[in-house]
Amino acid sequence: MEEALRVEHKYSRYREDSLLTTINHSGGRAVKVDEETAALIDFAAECHRVSDGLFDVTSGILRRVWKFDGSDRVPTAADVAALLPHIGFHKLRWERPFITVPDVMELDFGGIAKEYAVDRAQTIVSALFDGAVLVNFGGDLCASPAPEAAPWRVGIERPDTEREARMLLELSQGALATSGDTRRFLFRDGRRYGHILDPRSGWPIEDAPRSVTVAAGTCTEAGMLASLAILQGSNAEAFLKEQGVRFWSLR
Repeated sequence: MEEALRVEHKYSRYREDSLLTTINHSGGRAVKVDEETAALIDFAAECHRVSDGLFDVTSGILRRVWKFDGSDRVPTAADVAALLPHIGFHKLRWERPFITVPDVMELDFGGIAKEYAVDRAQTIVSALFDGAVLVNFGGDLCASPAPEAAPWRVGIERPDTEREARMLLELSQGALATSGDTRRFLFRDGRRYGHILDPRSGWPIEDAPRSVTVAAGTCTEAGMLASLAILQGSNAEAFLKEQGVRFWSLR
């Protein structure tokens, strides 16, 4: 718990005393970051590269107009368009260990930090405890080798209900992460708007699965692949097959 709180304190966009807030309020001045933060920025840069710009940690600014609270409050096209000039990882200056974020732009590690915290917590607990360990932060999890009696059994929720498993997975070791719109969405005029946005248009990705779960060696990797899959829209499953990973997609 202490490690999760440490990561949250450091990288939360909601805390005025977080390192991320310091970076985002730097007024376009270069900020020197520590090795941990530098590694996360490097990871974000790689995700941006391999996704051809679809995974962009500067797109969090869109939350100013998108509030995925289950209501019907969809922003206007003009409101969304007004934020697009402030999005684009290529507009940052990243000269390790110095990051320069142009004024008005923001970094948002929301798509990385939670899974990173899972991996960190699992590493710490495993170093202190000889038994089997599974760390689960709201459905994103990482596990040491399962108990001898049986593999870990993990339920994947149905996208249209809460607390009801659509399927049960068996996990011997490794991580699972899920991306989807089960709890964060808007609904208006018969259309559902999921919370994963295309940074190029500022609008939700269309024709994506309702839920994608990916298995990988670390939760950070699994979370990245799940997010990248959703960003592919109708090509989500084909993308994951190309990666050669175990995955489960619900539409």
